[in-house]
Amino acid sequence: MRKNIVAGNWKMNMDYTSGVSLFSEISNILSNIVTGDQEVIVCPPYIHLNSLAQLAKVNNRISIGAQNCHQAESGAFTGEISAPMIKSMGVEYVILGHSERRQYFGEDNFLLAQKVDTALKNYLRPIFCIGETLEQRNGNIHFQVIKQQLEEGVFHLPKDDFAHIILAYEPVWAIGTGLTATPEQAQEVHAFIRKEVETKYGSTIANNLTILYGGSCNPKNAKELFSQPDIDGGLIGGASLKARDFVDIIKAF
Repeated sequence: MRKNIVAGNWKMNMDYTSGVSLFSEISNILSNIVTGDQEVIVCPPYIHLNSLAQLAKVNNRISIGAQNCHQAESGAFTGEISAPMIKSMGVEYVILGHSERRQYFGEDNFLLAQKVDTALKNYLRPIFCIGETLEQRNGNIHFQVIKQQLEEGVFHLPKDDFAHIILAYEPVWAIGTGLTATPEQAQEVHAFIRKEVETKYGSTIANNLTILYGGSCNPKNAKELFSQPDIDGGLIGGASLKARDFVDIIKAF
């Protein structure tokens, strides 16, 4: 059975004090409710990774993820952070291929494939993001775009390594815009992704693969999105910055 996951991507928000306070509030609320067997991941900016990883040891219902890592394990890359550094702080996950990294920092599928390899080598589980722009959807090439992102970004992996991947479908046109794919639109793409994985790796890997939806998921639409057969949770942006909203999304399962 594949795991249901809700992951919060704080992006470039929260100073040190605010971040610790938000995490503590989320942790306290979760400790007082029954949320089922899904996993909760918080992905804060780098400045929080060490302290939140330590706090997460107290509440083992929450895991910590980074928002990015460099493709090299060390070297003269001023301002970057490596997978071994991230892992050394007790972090378990890393977001790779987020549309903002692709759009603003020019990260392409081939670079991301290197990052995936480095993350896995250092025992970090990638949350690998894929998705189309509004122009690509309107041009009816969104399935082609997503297939290419899979083939060039993660389908080079052997089966045993791919089993550690989490995929996140994020329609770029629905990130930070207030727009959301309808549950039917999201399900259609998630089903397509799972079918592509089945074709490449077989039904067992495909059926155990967690595929998250990312794109203005909030407490109002989470339950309907998560009820779709191929949507296994969410990669949450803005709503993860409010403890009650984030927990309400978790409770949508």
